Amino acid sequence: MSDYETLKAETLGRMDKTIEALKNDFSGLRAGRAHASLLDGILVDAYGSMTPISQVSTISVPDARTLSVSVWDKGLAKNVEKALRESELGLNPMSDGQLIRIPIPPLSEERRKELVKIAGKYAEQGKIAIRNIRRDAMDEVKKMKKDALISEDDEKKYNNDIQKWTDDAVKKVDDQYESKEKDIMQV
Repeated sequence: MSDYETLKAETLGRMDKTIEALKNDFSGLRAGRAHASLLDGILVDAYGSMTPISQVSTISVPDARTLSVSVWDKGLAKNVEKALRESELGLNPMSDGQLIRIPIPPLSEERRKELVKIAGKYAEQGKIAIRNIRRDAMDEVKKMKKDALISEDDEKKYNNDIQKWTDDAVKKVDDQYESKEKDIMQV
């Protein structure tokens, strides 16, 4: 990598991926409302291999407090119910043949605070990842300067740009965290 545009594209791309990953982490934290993406991480033992639940069933949200999982193959219904019960989401599925209903219990104050702490950890991990990306980019600029590819003025300008991108990305992480915190604490 020898030019500024490549450095910029790579750095901003990595920062965007980090923010996207954080969004995914946050979407897995439930806020007491039924949402189909709650079940995204659940794997079901289907035909001898672990398969995402979305590949063996249709997930719908009949109302704000209920998820409905319609299993395509009746033979897999028990496995799907077992996977839901054993997931870390604390769900209590009720099976009705190929249709599994999952009531989403309202969150207690204590559980909400726990979720906010978890969201805080995710946000902090995101910030650390962004700062690591900044360090990599600044190391690359230092290397470009050392190899006499850029002047000292360019080095300062590039480092200022990198810091600005970092500040923007960290602000996005903070904004997402605040939004998720409000979402979780809303009763």
